[in-house]
Amino acid sequence: MDITHILKTPESKTLEFKQDLSSPDGVLRTLISFANTSGGILVIGVEDKTRHVRGISDPLLLEERLANIVSDSISPRLVPNIELSPWRDTYLLLVQVYPSNSRPHYLKSKGLEKGTYIRVGSTNRLADSLLICELQRITRSESYDEEPMPELNSESIDFSAASELFSAYRKLKLSDLETLKIVTKYQGRTVPTVGGMLLFGKDRERYFPDAWVQAGRFLGEHKKNILDSQEIHAYPAIAVDESMSFIQKHLMHAIEVSGIRRKEQWTIPLVAIREAIINAIAHADYSQRGAPIRIAIFDDRIEIENPGLIPFNLTLDDLYRGISKLRNPVIGRIFHELKLIERWGSGIKRMMEACLDAGLEKPILEEIGTHFRVTFFTKKEHAKHDFQLDKIDEAILHSLKKGKGLSTQQIADEIGRSSRSTRSRLIILVARGLAVEVGSNAKDPKRKYYLTEKR
Repeated sequence: MDITHILKTPESKTLEFKQDLSSPDGVLRTLISFANTSGGILVIGVEDKTRHVRGISDPLLLEERLANIVSDSISPRLVPNIELSPWRDTYLLLVQVYPSNSRPHYLKSKGLEKGTYIRVGSTNRLADSLLICELQRITRSESYDEEPMPELNSESIDFSAASELFSAYRKLKLSDLETLKIVTKYQGRTVPTVGGMLLFGKDRERYFPDAWVQAGRFLGEHKKNILDSQEIHAYPAIAVDESMSFIQKHLMHAIEVSGIRRKEQWTIPLVAIREAIINAIAHADYSQRGAPIRIAIFDDRIEIENPGLIPFNLTLDDLYRGISKLRNPVIGRIFHELKLIERWGSGIKRMMEACLDAGLEKPILEEIGTHFRVTFFTKKEHAKHDFQLDKIDEAILHSLKKGKGLSTQQIADEIGRSSRSTRSRLIILVARGLAVEVGSNAKDPKRKYYLTEKR
């Protein structure tokens, strides 16, 4: 593991810093969260807020103590990779955990229901019963929308509505319902699956009261004053178009005239928004209760939010790179048949490319509580910064491009400025997130500066 790279990186879904092992419960919660979610690295010997490197005393004793605590406190058994890494005249303890095939892991002292944790952003969250069930389904390689609904029968599916949607592509036969897993066999009977009811259930909101879309247009940049709203209760495949109609009603656009041709230019590319809506419906966690899919339109942005975290085993970086995992294979299969999904995992990449091609800031993907949100911005990318880099700032950043890390004095010598003046500039660049400082404290004479990953 590259310790320099790790120290340059802020805490995230897969990285956490701890100063020491004085609070074993906090360390155990983190390791459990990593194992239950997307894996991760815990670094002991670094302050979590400042990232100042303190190091550890008695490294071999601490390594043995940690191994014993993990073995005695976590069930099912978890065996992380523990590594001692030298740093200057001290050591750091690096603990790497991979996504587990034995989920859910939990604290033995608290039991499954009160001791299971997952990772949300850079924090550990106690998993409720629904999340525990999802972790168990992952271990069994099952999905919620493939589960049978034994209290119902095949007549609960609106076959005429399904046939009408499929008519533009092929004739749907009754036998296709089982092939597509809209229905399934259960103890000798044909019953709908959860996905089948969500897609074409005649009385679907009786069983899934939050399976609808709430859309709103707000005045300004906050939710204080609402100008218009709509509740969309149509079948999911139809809800995509109804959601787009609401957005187009309120999204600003201009007419571009080139010769004799007129072309509408929307403030946010419609193809990007459509992909986000399809993803929200196809990837929502319908086992959650309490909130529908939400679309919020503001003067400066659009937020599209669905219940459900990023599928376990994935991170936000994976999504940005176009790596995806379908939470609801039944819904995904039907959306693919209806040409709503072109290729698996291509939606987010297409969203990003459309916004960047339009000169807009890259959409933000984030986990909010137990929900997932995509935010589109209407302003051009070059307008998002509230400060301008001058020639000295650019010279400092250019000197850091070598990637090996430079001290304040080395940077000052390279740009021809005083150490004090350079230090003042570096403080601002670090605060802006353009550079990162690695050292034992704010006055460490050996501290070094690196370019952040986004530069």
